[in-house]
Amino acid sequence: MSPEVFVEILKEALFMVILLVSAIILPSLFVGLIVAVFQAATSINEQTMSFLPRLIVTLLALSWGGNWLVNKLMDFTFTMVERIPEVVG
Repeated sequence: MSPEVFVEILKEALFMVILLVSAIILPSLFVGLIVAVFQAATSINEQTMSFLPRLIVTLLALSWGGNWLVNKLMDFTFTMVERIPEVVG
């Protein structure tokens, strides 16, 4: 296996990880930011007010985007299996 093939596979794998994680984390990040601004404006320091909306948005992102996430991961897996002869030979 040449170093170029290894670097390309590593690059694709890291991009896939970033894509899948960001699809789940970014909505939660935005909701957390909105809740933090609301809490700062109203001086409410309730922990559940910060945690519960982020949890709900994360679960909704998983349920709505789950099919897309699994399809992307399956496509990547199939691509890696098809590239086995390139890596071995």
